[in-house]
Amino acid sequence: IGGRTAKDILTDVGSKAGAVIAIGNCATFGGIQAAKPNPTGAVGTNKIITDKPVVNIAGCPPNPINFVGTVVNYLLLGKLPALDDLGRPLFAYGKSIHDQCPRRAHYENDEFVEEFGSKEAEMGYCLYKMGCKGPDTYNNCPIAKFNDGTSWPVEAGHPCIGCSEPGFWDKMTPFFEESK
Repeated sequence: IGGRTAKDILTDVGSKAGAVIAIGNCATFGGIQAAKPNPTGAVGTNKIITDKPVVNIAGCPPNPINFVGTVVNYLLLGKLPALDDLGRPLFAYGKSIHDQCPRRAHYENDEFVEEFGSKEAEMGYCLYKMGCKGPDTYNNCPIAKFNDGTSWPVEAGHPCIGCSEPGFWDKMTPFFEESK
């Protein structure tokens, strides 16, 4: 941009900030660019800005509720929200998708979707055997949802792909196979 790299701009602007909010999996953990073999050396913002707090609003896409909640926390309380060990706000990333999932009872009862379009899929059974990464993914998608609280991928019948976790392109693929 204007002869400058994004890293140069981040370093310049970030040096003047009290804290930095990284929004999306690319900004938080490097995104698909950081997937193996990572020829560009892509990294998350917190690997570039190391001398001040970096709040990671992870997800692909991230839920805007998590960003707004972080800003409102700062405006109301004068401090950043409590963060997990990955720099994500605990209010949004403190519980796994699996623990908050409305399909959890089906998991406990061994009721799984094993084919898209099946009777079990229509009945809202658990998507774990279809590759759902909810047990290994921390986010508030089942609670905050997307599109003004309308829905989220699992409610629409799609397994969670783990997009709010670091390295999800490498760690969570293949997306439609049960985790081993």
